[in-house]
Amino acid sequence: MVWDYATAILTAGSTTLLVAVSSLIVATLLGLAAAFAKLSGSAALRRCAGAYTFIVRGIPDLVVMLLVYYSLPALLNQGIEALGWDLRIEFSPVAAGIATLGVIFGAYMTETFKTALQNISKGQIEAAVAYGLTKQRMFVRIMLPQLIRLALPGFTNNWLVLAKGTALVSLIGLQDVMFRAKGAAEATAMPFTFYLVAAAFFLVLTLVSIGLLSLASRRFDVGIRKLSS
Repeated sequence: MVWDYATAILTAGSTTLLVAVSSLIVATLLGLAAAFAKLSGSAALRRCAGAYTFIVRGIPDLVVMLLVYYSLPALLNQGIEALGWDLRIEFSPVAAGIATLGVIFGAYMTETFKTALQNISKGQIEAAVAYGLTKQRMFVRIMLPQLIRLALPGFTNNWLVLAKGTALVSLIGLQDVMFRAKGAAEATAMPFTFYLVAAAFFLVLTLVSIGLLSLASRRFDVGIRKLSS
């Protein structure tokens, strides 16, 4: 019986990984957009990006998730009813979890990418402009490789916190690792055993993530090491 419950918990790891990776993609895209907005010449864009990061980082993650899953659909449905439309909006736990974690960690990614962009040598940008590179080619050839290298430490920290933060999604009914562990603990009165299985899953995920991102960091540091040697 214990093995069956443990297997069910670990099988739910695919759902946890789906939410984590999807949220990371959303957070990365939002973070890049907001970082460029904060460094843009438009005061309106800078204010919008600043308000986004300030508000999101100032509200607890669980509160944001409950607002998105419960309050936002209710608010939208009230507006739809007022317009007389025959429509009802409901968010699935997966969609709500991905959107919420993506928005939350997009705010943290913003600061990571902003700092990385500010540390890219302006001389290289000026040289690229002098050579007549388009903005797209300059970003891909000059800025992106350095952005990745400079942002990787902060990106790694944000990813590790995000991966562990997926446990919050169990509170809105998603059948993930934590949801299955809670169910097994309640059914067997063996909370230590099954929460330990969940802890082991997240620990392995952390170790694998650190290993892969460390390899990526060394890959992007190759040119720097050659120049310094």
